Amino acid sequence: MTPKAQGPGPKGPVISVRGLTKQYVMGDQTVPVLHGVTLDVMPGEFVALTGPSGSGKSTFMHLLGCLDQPTSGELLLNGADVSRADGAALARLRNTEIGFVFQAFNLLARTSAVENVELPLLYAPKVSAKERRERAVRALQAVGLGERLWHHPNQLSGGQQQRVAIARALVNQPRILLADEPTGNLDTKTSIEVLGIFQRLNARDGLTIVLVTHEPDIAEYATRVVSFRDGVVRGDHPVTARRDALKELEAA
Repeated sequence: MTPKAQGPGPKGPVISVRGLTKQYVMGDQTVPVLHGVTLDVMPGEFVALTGPSGSGKSTFMHLLGCLDQPTSGELLLNGADVSRADGAALARLRNTEIGFVFQAFNLLARTSAVENVELPLLYAPKVSAKERRERAVRALQAVGLGERLWHHPNQLSGGQQQRVAIARALVNQPRILLADEPTGNLDTKTSIEVLGIFQRLNARDGLTIVLVTHEPDIAEYATRVVSFRDGVVRGDHPVTARRDALKELEAA
């Protein structure tokens, strides 16, 4: 699958965050999680968000994915301020601009791979059943599962199930792919295979990828690492010695 053309312009960030905070109210207590995060992600970047548990990286990912709203600050996606968007607007963004891959594969057990991948397109009324099937097949072919279209999740390995989840995230041709601990349930070799898919999507198709991981070696497959601690960004640097998943698999 080829992602949509990146925007809002050749030099503008696809994600722009200014002074972002997030607090949760628990009974009579307010628990601060993010403390004024400011960050830009340019089109075509592959960014790894790292940090220990409780550092705020997953909360930040949920805000980027419009799964939650900030307490204060500004969040722009492709130049549009979504900080105070209503529920309907956020749902449209999640279904058209953003693809999600999680640690849990979240596949329907009694549904084939191609039918699982079709699911996001059911909310796109202008997409016919024929086009929906064609796009799902292309997405599965893009992740190397063209021969597994009709297999159910219990007939697939963990790595193959995650590939189905990636194909599902790609089927709407998103501008941004968000991956939250996508290798957390996979062995080392399968993790490298999945990271190789991300690297190809990023290098070949120019897809913007933001990946959350607590593992420093996983972050080295990205092109940039942003480190969180105690709800703030503590580090932001390019990956100078980037690991190449394809070469590692060939050498294995």
